[in-house]
Amino acid sequence: MAINPEYKDFTSRAAQAINNPGKQESVVLALNQHETAINNALKQFSKLSVARQKAGYLKYKVINELDRYLIEFEDNFLANGGKVIWARDAAEAKLEIKKIIKNHQVTKAVRSKSMVFEEIGLGQSLKNSGVEVVETDTADFIAQLAGEKPSHMGTPNRIFTQQEVSDLLHVKLSAPENLNPDAAKEFTKNYLQQKIAAADISITGCNFLISDMGGIATTENEGNSLATISLPKIQLVLAGIDMLIPALENLDLYWPLLASYQMGKTISPFNSIITGPRKEGEFSGPEELILILIDNGRSKVLEMQKQRQALTCISCGACANVCPVYKLVGGETYGTTYQGPVGAVVTPFMKDFETYKHLSYASTLCGKCDSVCPVNIPLHNLLLYNRNYSIKNGFVTPGESRKIRWITKAMTSRKILDMPGSGLKNFLISISMKKSWGTQRALPTVAPKSFNRQLKENNNS
Repeated sequence: MAINPEYKDFTSRAAQAINNPGKQESVVLALNQHETAINNALKQFSKLSVARQKAGYLKYKVINELDRYLIEFEDNFLANGGKVIWARDAAEAKLEIKKIIKNHQVTKAVRSKSMVFEEIGLGQSLKNSGVEVVETDTADFIAQLAGEKPSHMGTPNRIFTQQEVSDLLHVKLSAPENLNPDAAKEFTKNYLQQKIAAADISITGCNFLISDMGGIATTENEGNSLATISLPKIQLVLAGIDMLIPALENLDLYWPLLASYQMGKTISPFNSIITGPRKEGEFSGPEELILILIDNGRSKVLEMQKQRQALTCISCGACANVCPVYKLVGGETYGTTYQGPVGAVVTPFMKDFETYKHLSYASTLCGKCDSVCPVNIPLHNLLLYNRNYSIKNGFVTPGESRKIRWITKAMTSRKILDMPGSGLKNFLISISMKKSWGTQRALPTVAPKSFNRQLKENNNS
């Protein structure tokens, strides 16, 4: 069986990250800065466990009755004056967007808060159509100038130094050299305001689709997204079919949870609900509001009895923040839009399981992701279900299959486990596991006596 190129690229990127202490330090610094803030923000919940259980229950109810909630949302959204386009996959979504771009002669676009934008590869598609696209979230805008793609669902890629930001603004936008932080902030603010004012279309994501009112809920920290949806004549919203919540009143639960786990705030400063295009007598808002509802593999996750719970994710990124693997290798290593434990669960189904099955093995199964998930997704169990699915469907090499049989036989045999001496066991482990274990870590060694034998000897003494 040929080596999977995605797995090969993953291991290559991981090796580069492991051998780059500076990069690791940057990732850990960015994540650790959130930890104290998140813990403080969560104090607003008198019964956090109850809040998480309720949030998980409501989202899981929607996922299990998705057809009904999608119809309800569409009916209400259309009644508000919006337009809905359904897209089965990325190609279909980009084709529909290309039609919109052509019909409205769009040449300038601004975007904000959309992971789906990256998921479907819309940036390159718009560039090929001659459309300039500018990211309006400041941190993501700096990453765009640096040529970096988002590598975390909830927070900026990494912390750019003051000099890095100044150099990027100077080289890319001809800003004065060596700007101090305040001057760099002011320059960026003015630049983005001009781009937003001149844009033909805004392309945004959403945090939640509100079923009972046909509304689109967004939350942010700067206000740029609010300007983005207010000034351009056309607003295009990209959303996965899994973004639904039942009712407007549920936002009093989801907005504080999202703000706490994503940014370490009790509530984000800017929260908006879009219910339709600009109406007569209103002075801001788009003249045309178009929502593209995208499946793009989510139905495949929905088909899985256990893994479908991952679709209740609210994209806070908390699971990545605490994941030992993510902290070690960073988000770029995954090579996918959605990283960390939840990304490892859904990506193989959304793309191609055999090609991306290795992501489900990129975990220590420590369970810490479970403890921080605001909607109580049992992520480490779902990763195990993915691994089981991989084996049952034959997505393993002959060598992997042999190792699984040998290990299963050894671990289920009391006679083998209690064999005296550790030399032979350690030798077998070294020849069978050394390559997959990697050269960066020392293989664990087997004790001369099993725990069972030691316990019996102690009891008999």
